[in-house]
Amino acid sequence: MKYLLLLLVVVGFFYVLGARRGRRPDASAAPRAPQPAPAKSMAQCAECGVHLPADDALPGRGGVFCSAAHRAAYEARDAA
Repeated sequence: MKYLLLLLVVVGFFYVLGARRGRRPDASAAPRAPQPAPAKSMAQCAECGVHLPADDALPGRGGVFCSAAHRAAYEARDAA
């Protein structure tokens, strides 16, 4: 009889220990992946056709350009 009581105490101890472990957050869980940045709007240079972020594009008479040199070349050719 005393062995049965000892067995119940040991089983109860492991049951309580397991129940407490189940409530804790799992430290080995992988951290959340960072969210990707939202997509930027793109523009195409009217002179060479390269795509670039719209924030970096230079406006001109013929559209948007990737550099001041391309803007000047396009406007000089268009004015002639």
